[in-house]
Amino acid sequence: MTEKLMMNGQPVYILGIESSCDDTAAAVLADGKMLANVVAGQEVHRNWGGVVPELASRAHQQHIVPVVDEALRQAKIGKRDLHAIAYTRGPGLLGSLLVGGSFAKGLSLGLNIPLIEVNHMQAHILAHFIEGDHPAPQFPFLCLTVSGGHTQIVRVDSPLRMHVLGETRDDAAGEAFDKVAKILGLPYPGGPMVDALAQTGNPNRFVFPEPKADGFDFSFSGLKTSFLYLVRDEVKKDSGFAEKNIQDLCASVQHTIVNILLKKLLQAAHATGIRTLALAGGVSANKGLRDAMKGLENQGYHVHIPPFAFCTDNAAMIAMTGYFKYQEGIFSSAEEGSMARYPLG
Repeated sequence: MTEKLMMNGQPVYILGIESSCDDTAAAVLADGKMLANVVAGQEVHRNWGGVVPELASRAHQQHIVPVVDEALRQAKIGKRDLHAIAYTRGPGLLGSLLVGGSFAKGLSLGLNIPLIEVNHMQAHILAHFIEGDHPAPQFPFLCLTVSGGHTQIVRVDSPLRMHVLGETRDDAAGEAFDKVAKILGLPYPGGPMVDALAQTGNPNRFVFPEPKADGFDFSFSGLKTSFLYLVRDEVKKDSGFAEKNIQDLCASVQHTIVNILLKKLLQAAHATGIRTLALAGGVSANKGLRDAMKGLENQGYHVHIPPFAFCTDNAAMIAMTGYFKYQEGIFSSAEEGSMARYPLG
């Protein structure tokens, strides 16, 4: 099929489907160039202060067909123009993954075109290669992937060859941001609100310990506990403490989290000798982290930060990963099941 397409000069159209958490997304790429990227969120979780897995899977069932239809409409192609369908196999919420995976498998069988399973964390990294006005990093590079469920330092030697150098031993950085927001009484999703409040706060007002972890690994559970104890003890003295100091609290804890992340990344860069660094994952939308990463350019590093559209969960990154696999003829079976835990590499 690939040889025929190359002879005819046709672009390779890949449909990507993402349903790992609470966003139902579909995208169409033509030879790595994005034609459509549609995302349907789920507002229902705001009422519960976090994602409710059962509600998430039900919402995916409602959204999946209209989202895919809209992606094809925006791309101005029909479903029979597609050459392959890529979908998120994991990691994520199992019920949510099953909805996207089942739809992708059914459509693949119905159209008789290849099915490509994708690791969600690998896709976050490969979002850097979606064609646009941002240059892609050169191999090899180190990628700091930071999301609500994962915090990793990954050595990337090629699109399909990656090695995890370090990861969190307990909570992810995104979880730490969300926990801070919850302690402060901020509505869900709290991470972006912590970032916004931090912009007008003093990052040196409060000092929090940086948990110890061997090698290039991370730990954030101790930081969350330290923040909780500080607020609890101060509220006992002054019930309005959190409200009066919310900007400084957000700025200080964000400063600590960013420092932990970049220290480990720089340790890995020094150990490997790699000078090209990239950022990926939902927390890569955090302004404090993005600014700190950009600051590393002053130390002679080549820094790559994804556009905001490719930071949070999206299907364009799934389609991009699918395109790389398509080029190598790496296809999947409909018998492969979704995986809530799916280690990278």
